[in-house]
Amino acid sequence: MNRPNSDQPVLGGGIATADASDHEPRRLSIAGEQRHYRMSLADRLNNALASALARLGLGPFHVLTTRGRRSGRRHSNPVVLVEAETEKWLVAPYGAVSWVLNARANGRVHLRRGRCSGDYEIHELPPEQAGSILKRYVQVASATRPYFRSTVDSPVEAFVSEAAQHPVFALTPSA
Repeated sequence: MNRPNSDQPVLGGGIATADASDHEPRRLSIAGEQRHYRMSLADRLNNALASALARLGLGPFHVLTTRGRRSGRRHSNPVVLVEAETEKWLVAPYGAVSWVLNARANGRVHLRRGRCSGDYEIHELPPEQAGSILKRYVQVASATRPYFRSTVDSPVEAFVSEAAQHPVFALTPSA
């Protein structure tokens, strides 16, 4: 099976991510099942729409840009952040996908929403801290709910137990 050749989120049906050089489908374990996803043309169109909305400052979307860990090229994906007062967190609902690996390798990302943009340093949270952020994320990013074993009504402890499959990054503005 071929993996999708984009690392952009797919809204409405889930997010598929992969490097063009990867050739296996993305697998996520959901309640004992393996979930496979292939990005369709409709998914690519949804990503393009979400990116356009983020560039206009509409909707909950931001455009995340990372530098490729191997190629050095810039890659952009629409994402949904979790925000509380002055804090921001970036959630990877589909696991350690390409943008996650790129962000980890570089230690920083660029975010844009409308006319506002900025560079951020990232810090990956341990599961104990990530659980409450994941619970908030599932509440705001409904398209990703099928990729979590926990539901909106699950306690934070349930999200802590699956935090290893869904990396969470604290964002700190770069100086």
